[in-house]
Amino acid sequence: MSAPFVGEIRLFGFSRVPYGWLPCNNSLQPISQYVELFTLIGTTYGGDGENTFATPNLSGRVPIHQGTGQGLSTYIIGQSAGSENITLLPTQMPSHTHPYLVTSGTADTPSVSASVELAALTGDTMYATDITGATPIGTSQTATQVTGSTVMHDNTMPTQTVQYCIAYAGIFPTQS
Repeated sequence: MSAPFVGEIRLFGFSRVPYGWLPCNNSLQPISQYVELFTLIGTTYGGDGENTFATPNLSGRVPIHQGTGQGLSTYIIGQSAGSENITLLPTQMPSHTHPYLVTSGTADTPSVSASVELAALTGDTMYATDITGATPIGTSQTATQVTGSTVMHDNTMPTQTVQYCIAYAGIFPTQS
């Protein structure tokens, strides 16, 4: 493996942290022990800036590039966004309907199919015991009401767990 740049972040497929690297788990580090790394990242990820600084927190997070793109939000280095679990509220969904399938027409027999919703017609007796000579009952077309709830659900994309580490030893990057 070639010498990394100080501040470089790499993925490792094993659980131990190699020499010259720190885990990207938002841990506080003493500035006096990692001066070169602190010079590059400062308190971007946390710390008091006098005695400590923090490494990036990539535990359970997906890294994204700084900046913006057409139609996208702007992100700056050190910014976190998103959530592993979210609550989707009815106000966050576009207005829509769900089909409510029933047979439209009239019922003129004592039994109707399961797909018929009865609707009262003017002047009809709703609870007649003898339907002989009764006026047929019309069915109505309708839509269901708003559904859903405010229960949280998983928002995690498919993942494969590896370890992110940041180099504290290596080549100090120049500003040229």
